[in-house]
Amino acid sequence: MIKAIAIDDEPLALKIIEHFCKQTDFIELDKTFTKTDEAVKHIKKFPVDLLFLDIQMPGKNGIDFYRQLDTDVMVIFTTAFSEYAVEGFNINALDYLLKPFSYERFIQAVEKAKKEMLSKKNTLDHTHLLIRADYKLNRIEFDDIMLIEGLDDYIRIHLKNKTTITARLSMKNILEKLPAALFIRVHRSYIVPVKKVKSFYNKTIQIEDFVIPIGDTYKEEVNKYF
Repeated sequence: MIKAIAIDDEPLALKIIEHFCKQTDFIELDKTFTKTDEAVKHIKKFPVDLLFLDIQMPGKNGIDFYRQLDTDVMVIFTTAFSEYAVEGFNINALDYLLKPFSYERFIQAVEKAKKEMLSKKNTLDHTHLLIRADYKLNRIEFDDIMLIEGLDDYIRIHLKNKTTITARLSMKNILEKLPAALFIRVHRSYIVPVKKVKSFYNKTIQIEDFVIPIGDTYKEEVNKYF
C-alpha cells in the first residue's frame, strides 16, 4: 500500500484526488492540505511515500516546496499550467497531471509510483546472490562483489578479501540476478558494482587495483551513471 497526502490550495481539487484515491486499491490517502506548512509538520510526524502536489499556490510554489523537503518522497505534480511540466520533470517528478485530469490519466500516474515502490522494495529485500559452484551453494553478498568477469561459458566473481568464485553461468544470466540500481555491464566481459567505481577515465573504469575497459557497445549506458 502506498501512503500519500495531497496538497492544493483549491479544496475542490483535493476532493477529486481523494475520490480517485478511494477508487484505487493500492493508494491510501492519509490526509489533504491547503497549506504547505501544515503538510510539512504532518510529513515529519507521519512519513508518507507519495505527494500529490499542486504547483501554483499562494506564497511558495510546489516545486520550491518539494526541493526544500528533507525527506525522500515521490511526487506527482498537479496543476492547471502546462508551462511547469519541464521544470517538474527536472526534479525527478514521477508524473505531471494537467488539470482537469481523468481517472484514467490519474491511474497512469499512480502506476508509476507503484512500480517505483516495488523497485525500491526489491533492492532492499535482496542483499545477496546464491550461486552454485565447486559442488556447493555459495551465498555472495552484493557488497562483497568487486567485479564479475565473463569467460566463455563461465563467470568469475571477484570478491573483496575472499576467494574468487568461478561458476558455469553466462553474463546475461548473472546480470538478470543482480539489481539494476547496483550493477552495470560495462563490457561484453565485465560487470561492475556502481558504488565501488573509483575513477572513470579514457575508456576505462578503476575499482581498487582492477582497471576495466569500457566496450563501445556499453559507452552510452556507462555515461548515464558517471
